[in-house]
Amino acid sequence: MNRYEKLLRWVLKGWRPVWMLVSMFGLFALACISLMIGLKTGRNKSTFFPSGDPNFIYVYLKMPVGTDIKITDSVTHVLEGRVYKVLEKEKPGTEGSIVESIIANVANSANNPRSNNRSVQPNLGRIQVSFVEYAKRNGTHTLPYLNAVRDAMKGIPGASIEVAQEDGGPPTDPPVNVEIVGDQFEEIAKVATDLQNYLDTNQIYGIENLKMDVDLNSPEITVNIDREKAMMEGLSTGQIGMQIRTSLFGKEVSKLKEGEDEYKIQVRSADFEHKNVTDLMSMRITFMDMNTMLVKSIPISAVATIDYTNTSGAIARKNVKRTIQLQSNVLDPSMVGKVNEELAIKIEDFKAKNKIPADVTLRQSGQGEQEKETQSFLGMALIIALGLIFLILVLQFNSLSKPFIVLTEIFFSVIGVLLGYAITGMTISTIMLGVGIIGLAGIVIKNGILLIEFTDELRSRGQRTREAAIQAGRIRIIPVMLTAIATILGLLPLAVGFNINFVSFFQHLNPHIFFGGDSVVFWGPLSWTIIFGLIFAFFLTLVMVPSMYIIAERLRRPMEKFYGTKFVALFGFTGPFFFIFVLIMYMVKRIQGKRVWNGLLKETKKV
Repeated sequence: MNRYEKLLRWVLKGWRPVWMLVSMFGLFALACISLMIGLKTGRNKSTFFPSGDPNFIYVYLKMPVGTDIKITDSVTHVLEGRVYKVLEKEKPGTEGSIVESIIANVANSANNPRSNNRSVQPNLGRIQVSFVEYAKRNGTHTLPYLNAVRDAMKGIPGASIEVAQEDGGPPTDPPVNVEIVGDQFEEIAKVATDLQNYLDTNQIYGIENLKMDVDLNSPEITVNIDREKAMMEGLSTGQIGMQIRTSLFGKEVSKLKEGEDEYKIQVRSADFEHKNVTDLMSMRITFMDMNTMLVKSIPISAVATIDYTNTSGAIARKNVKRTIQLQSNVLDPSMVGKVNEELAIKIEDFKAKNKIPADVTLRQSGQGEQEKETQSFLGMALIIALGLIFLILVLQFNSLSKPFIVLTEIFFSVIGVLLGYAITGMTISTIMLGVGIIGLAGIVIKNGILLIEFTDELRSRGQRTREAAIQAGRIRIIPVMLTAIATILGLLPLAVGFNINFVSFFQHLNPHIFFGGDSVVFWGPLSWTIIFGLIFAFFLTLVMVPSMYIIAERLRRPMEKFYGTKFVALFGFTGPFFFIFVLIMYMVKRIQGKRVWNGLLKETKKV
């Protein structure tokens, strides 16, 4: 306390408080530059949601549409063998193995979660590698196995293979997502195909497997009915279509009841008849000619021919517009931003080199777009939180300068967050960084209020401003320090992933202590954000709050002399209500839109 008092007496002298305030702004710029350099050089990485070692590795196989399930199964078996070769030292079931199981699916439950098609498809395969929980891995990392499996999946022509881990956080769009939007499906299909070929030729490092969300070349057998021949025979297109449908899918002709159970009776052609196109077209249709009232029996081939064609597997719409999306995973979650920046440049080059129809639009969306929306939301939440804090403090202190001191303290505490990440080189999780800063704002203001409130108390007892600020800091250093240390120590186990089993500790005196796990992957970035901010804010509060208090008092006196005490008091009283009015108008503009906002302005002008 005595040493801190000596420090304050040195700082709160002459122009030093002003230079301290100016230096904080310079330090803030330095912290921003340091973090930007770290992100550019790769020392710091940035992700949307935090991700760590995978608990599951998924290998998604997609063969061309129409591939027989036996072919898909054989390719899946080859991939499964490669996975076993990568994990040959960690075979499931062996003692000390970190692999719990390896499961392969073909057709059934083999869909990629990001695919909109959940039907059973014979051209799909999936391999799932499940690792044991983190506590039983003895510190072995699983991320190298993910990269090794990804490298082992190359070299199978005609197969689209994607290797991924489980997603952290709520479901999100693919990291790479390009939307081709238009009115004519043929136009957007051509542009999507050309763009995919262009990006395949001019590859971007980090994109694993760029593919469309719809199949444009699904094989199709078209039955062309000769209407003139059919009319001459007395057949309708509906009768021919129903005959083919009954042969392929069957037709319900009756029901069988047994007690309370009811069973449908389906009539369908034998497999050898409808699994061969020639036999299907040779099938005879027996019917009554309504012109001659005679029963006839003719083969389908007498009135129809077949063509082998291709068609689109589906037509997707987004906001009523027909849309085809080019989607891909990335090799590393921290590469999403860089990959999307390079992709934007490639798309502009593609637009310049190719003639795109006027009604076709290309835009990037996906995880990058969601990340911008999240940053906007968190920024708005921080502004609203600071506004409410400012409002409450104005009503509490009946002053505008003291709430500004507290808000400035929150602003400067972000310096500690930026410097902490820049010095340690930790990976930045965008959403956890934003939430951590908002949480940090609520913690930091308490220390500032302690000093300001006690300084006012000492001044009311008759002490001079400078001496009151010094003595308030000297006396309040203990609660400020205890608040910061208690919060840091409380968050530290969550930040480092300290795990302890209290049940086994009390029963067998074996706590099973280990560090790491899934909790530290998700909550670690949030904890470190608050810890970095609090470490810097502790020293900031002890030095900068008294300095800014002295500066505010020095500025207030000439204002009272020039404008008068009543004007300053009136401004301090009406300031919060003016702020509430501005905040309400802004929220109305955000929620209701410009139309309501313009209407309010017109009504205000009339009044």
